[in-house]
Amino acid sequence: MAFELPVVDAASLAMWCELHLGSPAESELFRTGHLTCVIGTRLADGREVVVRVRPAAPRLTACAEVQRRLFDSGYPCPQPLAGPAPLGEYEASAESHIPGGAVLPGSGRTAQPFAAALARLVRLAPRPEQMPSLAPAPPWAAWNHDQGGLWPWPEDLDVDLNQVDGPGWIDAAGQAAREKLREDQGQAVIGHGDWITDNLRWHGNRLLVAYDWDSLIADSEAIIAGLAAAIFLYPALATVTETREFLDAYAIARGRPFSPGELQRCWAAGVWTRAYDAKTEHAAGRPVTCLTQDEAHDRLRRAGMR
Repeated sequence: MAFELPVVDAASLAMWCELHLGSPAESELFRTGHLTCVIGTRLADGREVVVRVRPAAPRLTACAEVQRRLFDSGYPCPQPLAGPAPLGEYEASAESHIPGGAVLPGSGRTAQPFAAALARLVRLAPRPEQMPSLAPAPPWAAWNHDQGGLWPWPEDLDVDLNQVDGPGWIDAAGQAAREKLREDQGQAVIGHGDWITDNLRWHGNRLLVAYDWDSLIADSEAIIAGLAAAIFLYPALATVTETREFLDAYAIARGRPFSPGELQRCWAAGVWTRAYDAKTEHAAGRPVTCLTQDEAHDRLRRAGMR
């Protein structure tokens, strides 16, 4: 069974906005989303806001507080305005609407702007111990999940990936990456677990705004950087060379190189998330495009596994 976005009718949205924002929703600017129903709306008092509706989860309160602190620090993210608060059987949050911007930086696919913006986020974010728990991480970042089996339960498919047969090379890649990541988990920091073009907008090479703050995670900096380095160009696929360039640029932006062990964990994190995506593609009956067997071998070699 495929995941279905929350259905939000205009009357319920208007009531929620009046209750939590002091003015009802008057007109809809846009509606989009993959795992979350994202509704741009103009309120009766003229403000333009974005309301995000998704299943309730305790971690969302922590995500909203981190986003609020980052906004207060000057990081380019929408200002949280309300929530999380119930909307029917779901939970909703509201944030400021920041329109415009380009999908890619002025430099195109070049990794440096993506890496520098993520490094700044990690530097400005509060420490995990200062916040409520961000666990569990979204499944594509949940290499250390506690659900049993290799793969966590996906959010957009009603299927146990561990009961899906093969391909064997995908399972082997995910298992090898997970073993490497378990060797030394490192000190946790807070970062964005879905650092992809869909969630970023640019003005030249300056980040105009980053979206999807429900995807915050607490993990080692090497793992956060490694996840991003493997997926930052999505829906295009970052090559091995582009991943290496991202990691090089991230190290420069944070002001110190990755140790050899950290660098291996960067590459292992990238294998994990790409293998997870490949496994979900296979489970859904789609062609596997997120990772090839040869590329998995190359990335695992860089992770010190083969």
